[in-house]
Amino acid sequence: MDKLKKVLSGQDGNDDLNVLQSANEASTLGWGTRVKGFIACFVSGVLCSVLGTCLLWVPRTGLILFAVFYSLGNIASLLSTMFLMGPLKQLKRMCDKTRALATGIMITCLVLTFCAAFWWKNKGLALLFCILQFLAFTWYSLSYIPFARNAIIKLFSTCFK
Repeated sequence: MDKLKKVLSGQDGNDDLNVLQSANEASTLGWGTRVKGFIACFVSGVLCSVLGTCLLWVPRTGLILFAVFYSLGNIASLLSTMFLMGPLKQLKRMCDKTRALATGIMITCLVLTFCAAFWWKNKGLALLFCILQFLAFTWYSLSYIPFARNAIIKLFSTCFK
């Protein structure tokens, strides 16, 4: 009925919903279910990262397994916050002015980690991209804590004077 009212009043022209908005509006999860989903996804992400770290010392394929499991762990940890905020709000926050660079570097390093592990077969690059992934993910996470980035910058500037 609301859709019909919008069409008749001429407001429907700007109301084209994209896929993310439709998914966000279709979510009927209660708060308790959202928290449980967040915890499950985050814990699985941490477990994947820890498993990847343990697999680092497997002969011949250890570094590739580490890169894959560590990257999957980061993806799961990142996606876990979508349970709390919803996918559209999470993507908007990821692209905020304060987080856009860290998000771009993090996603680029995720893709490059998989490229280095599977296509280029370069273990050194895979490890480098995992380290850069960690640094970008840390910088991204710090953006959610008020004044945390400023404190880190101040700490490093006083340490290296």
